Parts: sequence; structure tokens; C-alpha cells
Amino acid sequence: PALFQMSVSQPPSGRGVPCLRCRGTCTGFEPHSWRKICKSCKCSQEDHSLSSDVEDDRKIGRLLSDSKYATLTARVKGGDGVRIYKRNRMIITNPIVSRKDPTFDTITYEWAPPGLTQKLAMQYMELIPKEMQPVAGTDGACYRRRQLMRQLPLYDQDPAQCRGLADGEQQLMEDFVKKYKAEALGVGEVALPGQASGKEEGKAQDKSIAADKPPEATNGALERPPAGGHYRCETCKQAVPGDCPVVYADRAGYSRQWHPACFVCCRCAEPLVDLIYFWRSGAAWCGRHYCESLRPRCAGCDEIIFSEDYQQAEGLAWHKKHFACQECETLLTGKPFTLDNTSLLCTTCSKSKRL
Repeated sequence: PALFQMSVSQPPSGRGVPCLRCRGTCTGFEPHSWRKICKSCKCSQEDHSLSSDVEDDRKIGRLLSDSKYATLTARVKGGDGVRIYKRNRMIITNPIVSRKDPTFDTITYEWAPPGLTQKLAMQYMELIPKEMQPVAGTDGACYRRRQLMRQLPLYDQDPAQCRGLADGEQQLMEDFVKKYKAEALGVGEVALPGQASGKEEGKAQDKSIAADKPPEATNGALERPPAGGHYRCETCKQAVPGDCPVVYADRAGYSRQWHPACFVCCRCAEPLVDLIYFWRSGAAWCGRHYCESLRPRCAGCDEIIFSEDYQQAEGLAWHKKHFACQECETLLTGKPFTLDNTSLLCTTCSKSKRL
């Protein structure tokens, strides 16, 4: 199939798009001043409208730039200097047999692992649940884009997108991002068991295997079959067939591999979108939960808290200035409140909602 680099669609504003969760009762997305929700219906923006391909590619390009995965990004000619994710799109064209003029059935995957042969790429896709396969125009493509918003929030990497940073905290966040790019950020590599290249991520690699000649070891990454002759998945511990692709994470070492459907976040168990992971404590994490494992996340604005002075209640955390009623915005520090899931309400608004 042809592999393309990036989309060129225009970003939607999200405004005026009815909320899917509200079943049409919400007139459209009305951004809150600092919460990542609709001011009108209190649902997230992803329930109204997903970000565009261009926005997603710019976000991931920013995440991978200034890291050892920068080769997966490219600078756009005439752009503003930011790097954009070189996202592989895979197009499969199959002829439709009929007595009439020949026609073709074209399937577009909005994302595919880089550097693979068509056969191996298709094998990889077939090993993940159908409802998660990123085929354009399907629920699987929407699932991928929702996961990009959920697992890799832009405000976890760009201080300019944060409303909760106080004076002097921007440098703390910049250091935090620089540290996780150097120590934890990774992009999984797809290969046959024992055939991981071990080369720098982002370079196209020949995954073909000669029947009578084993591939050469690269940087010591080529692993010999373990005792018993079977490789095993790190998550489910089941044997991995030698002719089926697996996922490798270079920060985990090339002695470990995962079934494509088993390469998930250790906290939320969701598949790691576009194979982007963060390695910590011997496990792979999505970006959201990796950041939360190091710093608290504000239940009000959804941003990471860099101040040591913050509000806590029932296992949740808030910036002091965001510990406020979700309805009337009254600050609740030192005042009675109710907490339903993550909805913080003053006693007056709580009573009115029950009526």
C-alpha cells in the first residue's frame, strides 16, 4: 500500500457542535474559561468535536521533537517552525470481481506502524480488535482520535496551553517535560518475534526474513529464542507465534515483546495510541497516567499541578484557585461542599440540583 505522511484537513472550532452525550439537548460547545469542559452542558470537548488531523499531527510532532524520536517528525516548508508528526497512512486497494467493468474497494487506515511491509502491516492490524482499527470513517478512527486527546493532552507538554500555572511554575513544567522526554517517552516498534532492529526509531527498516538465513544482529538487539523456543507476551504471558508481529519498546529492552492488542497502559489498560508509551517502574504507561504518577492532576482544570500548595479531598486534587463549585464558581476552600464523582458543588447548588 501507499504510505502517506500527514493530513491537510482544517481544524474544526468545536463550537456549535451538539454534545453527543447530551443526545441533542445541548445547542453546542461553549468553552469554559479554564475548565476543559463545555460551559453549557459540562461535558468534555471531545464529546462535542474531536481535534483535526492537523492539530493531532502538530501535537505529536511537538511531543516527539527534542527527543530521540525526532526522526518521526518533519519541519513543514513555509510553516512556523514547529515540527509535525510524519504519521503513516496506509491505503489498501482491492479489486472487486464482477462481470461488469472492474471496480476497486479502497480502505484507508488513518495510522499504521512505520517501516513495515504491506503483509506485516496488515497482520498487525488484524491482531487488534476490529472496533479499534483506525479505518477512515469508522468508529475505530474516532476511537484513535479520542485516545489522542485522552492519553496525550496538549496541556501536559505545552505550558502555553495551561491556565493553572502560577508565576514561576512555567520553568518547573518545562523541566518536567524535558525530563520525561529524555527518560520515559518511547514509541513502540513492530517486528516479528526476535527480529527487532534496535536501530534509532523512525528510520525505515527492512523486516523481511530470508527463509534460510537469519537476519544480522543490530546493536545487539536481535534476541535468540528463549528456553523452550517460544517468545512470550509481557502482558498476557502467552506464547507468541514466530510468524505474527509483536510490539517492542526500546526502553524495556529487546528481550520483551507484546501482542499488538496487549501493548496497553498499565493503569487504564487502554491500548497505547500510535504505540506512544512512557516507561516507568518496569511498565508502559499512557502519557496521562504517567504524568499523574509523578504529579497530582487538578480535578477542576485537568492540568498537572506544579505547586506544593493544593487542595485535596476524597483522593482528588485541585489547584487552590480551582477548588470551586462547578455551577456557580464559588470558591469552596474552608466551606461545606458535596462531591459527586468529580463534580464539586456548593451546598446551595447541590440542593437545587436535587430538586
